[in-house]
Amino acid sequence: MSKILVIDDESWLREMIRIALEQQGFEVLEAVDSSDGDAKARELLPDLILCDVNMGKADAGYVTLMKLRENAATAAIPFILMTGMADSAGMRHGMELGADDYLPKPFKVDELYAAVNARLRKIKTVREDAERKLTSLRTQISLMMPHELRTPLNGIISNAEMLATDAATLGTATIAEMGQEISQSALRLERLIENFLFYARLEMVATDADSVIALRSARLAAPAAVVRTAATSQAEMAGRLSDLVLDVADTPVPMAEEYFKKIATELVQNAFKFSEAGSPVRVTLSLSAEGVEFAVQDHGRGFSTEHIRRIDAYVQFERKMQDQEGLGLGLAIAKKLAELHGGRLAITSSRETGTSVVVKLPRPKNS
Repeated sequence: MSKILVIDDESWLREMIRIALEQQGFEVLEAVDSSDGDAKARELLPDLILCDVNMGKADAGYVTLMKLRENAATAAIPFILMTGMADSAGMRHGMELGADDYLPKPFKVDELYAAVNARLRKIKTVREDAERKLTSLRTQISLMMPHELRTPLNGIISNAEMLATDAATLGTATIAEMGQEISQSALRLERLIENFLFYARLEMVATDADSVIALRSARLAAPAAVVRTAATSQAEMAGRLSDLVLDVADTPVPMAEEYFKKIATELVQNAFKFSEAGSPVRVTLSLSAEGVEFAVQDHGRGFSTEHIRRIDAYVQFERKMQDQEGLGLGLAIAKKLAELHGGRLAITSSRETGTSVVVKLPRPKNS
């Protein structure tokens, strides 16, 4: 049974709405003014709120809406404003504050039912979609984490055990080779854990409006050196420094150095991973009419349209066939960072021409 909170200072209207909604099987809660409504919404967490715009004083409903949207527990509750003055300016103001719908007074019972059912259907759809994504995430983690953790650990453990038991009979070259394998496995494990924690931190930031605002206030004045360092490092690790092509302008970026370096590192690493030695990986940074554009282009095998659509955390493309290491978090992290900073990540790809990943960000303020 869905709970609906009705906030209105007119008792007869509250009673009418309560009777009508109870006939449809809803549980109805009542609040007599803005303060009462704010308190009951936080305490009872209804599934939907119906609130009058003017209660005692003008725009009291807007105040209620604003307070509830600022609170994490009530921010997502569907909110319908009721008003006898549903002019376009007022409706626009309510929508800007986060209202989901308007119900102009006077309204018929059928109009009330239509508005309420529409909002509840929408929130049900959103919750079901979120549950599907959560289920998918759980499945990906349960399937991939054990393998991703065991593979580097097996490399570390097996080589370490051989060194511990057979060191006296092993040659110097063999010991050095085994030490190198231990180091590589440890670095792979370290990167796996770091990316897992990094993505989890971004998910937490995304749920806090103040944190997002703080992120977007950052500014990197000279990003060219950051890109060069990150791209060169990945090229050297892949043994393909001659394949790297850099064309980076020192245009300010609306992002902290740590995060922009992370985007550059992940995208360039993927470009080298999914392309053959001897083919170029082009890295560009420029200022366009839309804002700042950071792009990485390779001439590898490319992704299908379905693969591009499914870019998300813990998803790897054609894993059984390609056996690429890592949780597939690189693109997901870059995409999340772009969106948190008011931008977006776009991919164009084909089997014939390879892949181009472009991060588009707004112009920094005061630039």
